[in-house]
Amino acid sequence: MLPRHTDPALARAVRWVALLNLGYFGIEFAVAIGIGSVSLFADSIDFLEDASVNLLIAVALGWTQRRRARVGMLLAGVLLVPGLATLWTAWTKFSHEAAVPAALPLSLTGLGALVVNLSCALMLARYRHHAGSLTRAAFLSARNDVLANIAIIVAGAVTALVWHSAWPDLLVGLGIVVMNSDAAREVWTAARDEHAEG
Repeated sequence: MLPRHTDPALARAVRWVALLNLGYFGIEFAVAIGIGSVSLFADSIDFLEDASVNLLIAVALGWTQRRRARVGMLLAGVLLVPGLATLWTAWTKFSHEAAVPAALPLSLTGLGALVVNLSCALMLARYRHHAGSLTRAAFLSARNDVLANIAIIVAGAVTALVWHSAWPDLLVGLGIVVMNSDAAREVWTAARDEHAEG
């Protein structure tokens, strides 16, 4: 049962976002492994991380401001996990002869991810200032994922039409790392301020 001061619509939204992220994680991860894509691997791990973050938010929404702020600080660290996994994957691919991922599955999977993430971002947009750092973490993650998916689609197009190389995929994967690091910094700052106020 939700505490009285928890917005049931917000709780419902984060649960839907968690389920959508978990569902598409499986699809994108399978394609990433199948075509050897660093950017899709990074994005699929990010889907799994987003599912975890939103489930945690659903649990923590009714907590006190200080407890939510502590969870927000934890989430700032969680936002860095996909980046570390991506750096390892990129290094492994770079240190061996990097195979060029198939451009069409790369772009189509990125397009599917864009639809899922855009839906999640729209669901969370009106709540991005509710419950402080928690919903900020969820919204920033969904927003960054939309940008990452656009970059993945572009990488597929560039690979198919301009530059038949593994580099567009690798560069997008590294760009996702940078975006997640910046989101983690923003969430940490918001959580720290929220903790101080609480």
